[in-house]
Amino acid sequence: MSKGLVCFDMDGVLVDYLSTWEWIYNKLNLSNEEAYDAFQLGLISEWDWIKYDLNLIRGALGEHMTNEKLHELLSDCPLMKNIEKAISSLIEYGLDVSIISGGMHPVAHRIASFFISDRKWKPRFGGIDKLSSENFCSGFDTKLNVFTNGWNYSENGQIPELGRYQVQLIAKGSIVQILQRRLSVSKKQTVSIGDSRQDKSMFDYSGFNIAFNTRHEELIDASDIFIKEKDLCGVSEQIITYFENLK
Repeated sequence: MSKGLVCFDMDGVLVDYLSTWEWIYNKLNLSNEEAYDAFQLGLISEWDWIKYDLNLIRGALGEHMTNEKLHELLSDCPLMKNIEKAISSLIEYGLDVSIISGGMHPVAHRIASFFISDRKWKPRFGGIDKLSSENFCSGFDTKLNVFTNGWNYSENGQIPELGRYQVQLIAKGSIVQILQRRLSVSKKQTVSIGDSRQDKSMFDYSGFNIAFNTRHEELIDASDIFIKEKDLCGVSEQIITYFENLK
């Protein structure tokens, strides 16, 4: 039985960069300001926003718009200090770790590949895709649950116009609830870590909340603790201390 659930946002938390989408935009000298503003004004949905952004990237890459190319562009996206050490300590303590993010799935799958399970890969709820398993995990699964956005692709790596939409930014808490039911974990046994206003929806369903690397006062006010230093060991230490105090 799980001792508890830990839910991480990715961009700005596990990734030492504001956005994995922005990482690609900057490499290709693009701006999605138009779509961002339209979404903030309620003129387009998140689903439309993802499709717009993929078409923006497609316009820059043309025939090179393939799954392999996008993986390549994201391969050097920087990860947060001590990410492997911190998450490993949580897993060893007996906690289930999940990534819940609107960021790009290849980076989340690369992170998840640091924590390979002894189970051969097969499709599952919260799992990585087959290509990530083959490329990063030698055909095995990961110990993490991963929920992100991004794109789908065909067997030859072509990317259709429709995107991959697993995470609704303003309702990330719904995924927390699903995981709690599946793992038989209570709100008190749940910890969430985030850096944006949208992460507050995870906080609403968690017993202990950490605002990390953020300037959003609204999120800091909603958290139990604010960690400014960009080192995930500080996060894992606080989480383990929280669960020790529950005993």
